[in-house]
Amino acid sequence: MPPFKPARTLSLAIALSLPAVAGPALAQAPGINAIDTVVVIYAENRSFDNLYGHFPGANGLQNVTPENSRQLDRDGSVLKELPPVWNNLTAKGVTPVVTQAQTEHLPNAPFAIDDPKGFNTQLGTVTHDLWHLFYQNQMQIDGGKNDKFVAYADSGALVMGHYDGSKLPLWKVAEDYVLADNFFQGAFGGSFLNHFQLICACTPRYPDADKSPAKGIIAAVEADGVTLKLADNSPKSAMDGIPKFVNNGQITPDFYAVNTMQPPYQPSANKPAPEGDKRFADPEKPNTLPPQRDVTIGDLLTLKGITWAWYAGAWQAALDGKNEKPVPNFQFHHQPFNYFVQYAPGTEARAEHLKDAGMNGVDFIKAIDEGKLPQVTFYKPQGNLNSHAGYTDVMSGDEHMADVIAHLQKSPQWGHMLIVLTYDENGGFWDHVAPPKADRWGPGSRIPAIIVSPYAKKGTVDHTLSDTTSILRFITRRYDLPVLPGIVARDAALKAGGHPPMGDLTEALDLPH
Repeated sequence: MPPFKPARTLSLAIALSLPAVAGPALAQAPGINAIDTVVVIYAENRSFDNLYGHFPGANGLQNVTPENSRQLDRDGSVLKELPPVWNNLTAKGVTPVVTQAQTEHLPNAPFAIDDPKGFNTQLGTVTHDLWHLFYQNQMQIDGGKNDKFVAYADSGALVMGHYDGSKLPLWKVAEDYVLADNFFQGAFGGSFLNHFQLICACTPRYPDADKSPAKGIIAAVEADGVTLKLADNSPKSAMDGIPKFVNNGQITPDFYAVNTMQPPYQPSANKPAPEGDKRFADPEKPNTLPPQRDVTIGDLLTLKGITWAWYAGAWQAALDGKNEKPVPNFQFHHQPFNYFVQYAPGTEARAEHLKDAGMNGVDFIKAIDEGKLPQVTFYKPQGNLNSHAGYTDVMSGDEHMADVIAHLQKSPQWGHMLIVLTYDENGGFWDHVAPPKADRWGPGSRIPAIIVSPYAKKGTVDHTLSDTTSILRFITRRYDLPVLPGIVARDAALKAGGHPPMGDLTEALDLPH
């Protein structure tokens, strides 16, 4: 590993290189200083329609028609029916089992996963995981038509599934506060890239990947830069099987890391090198990402003297090698600051800002109850409590996050708090709303977001165009920080496409004048 400067010195050096961009959209809003504490709860892998398609007043499944929901085959023809859910609808080892055969001959339309007259697969049941990948998400969106989710999935019909979300505890929270129904994942694809969107609005890089251990995981992409090259033996029709690609790699041909790579520091799924520093991941593993050096929102907050922390459920358990499945099932690639040299093991910044939330979030909840949260807090629940299909169910995470919000509402800090609960990405699930066309990285599919605050416009649905970076926009505006380059680029691309800038969450608030 290359040597690095002390965290604060490095942060200052990189932050001073930022352009001091602060357009009207990020000028201080009247009354925004009423918010003293910002809490971001980051869940996993659900599209808006998958959970909130039946929410009153929202742009949901009531606006779905055969024309805007039917799925096309890989040759562009309309599928006569949906393919089966490959390898069963329920996850391996889960009972009751809904088999692949039971899912055959579904109509080419959205369907309720939990329909008592259908599969009756409840919110507490773990279902099959779905592809949620950078190139596939773009191929599924198909220029905004959202008509090839089935064609470029590994889960067949399951992409079209949704639930009666009114049974969820967070549904009641959304009813009482604000549900955003025009909120999109910041980047195409999966958790890895969208966690970078959350903290830096940036895309990680692997310099000279073609000359590195990662040379075998560079994606084979068509000239359009969006479409993966299909392998010669790929099934021609979605009815015949899962598509196969020449190389469905983690790295773009120009060396951006877009699908899951492992952190260069522990905890990481890649163990240390045999004779290496035990605090680091083996850099010779193809999917170990080199340390990143972009400016993060954390760096900017530190420079302004604003307190902040990233609380990760089961962080210490993972460091101690006690990451069992299914509990806590800590997800290494859900910890974005652990990819940055500023927060490397041994730095003061790491010790100060990367916090263990404890098993089941108990240490985080203790800080809430004692009124000791920093001014900006990110909370990442452990794997079994984050609602990710494939390894956990919806209800477990929903109950946990609703409980966290209940604690926040009783906290000594509640009177001047803003809580944003959202999902990192759609998890491969279809949504009927097309994301606005912007830059190379996104935004991707529509996801739920709930805004909770004493200042929320209670009982409303917010239709403001927003995405993951809207959270950074609020923090930037509230604390008068430099605007991250990725946000500037996103707004320029939106403007070029005829769209307004992304909102910054103030639209969901009734702030004092």
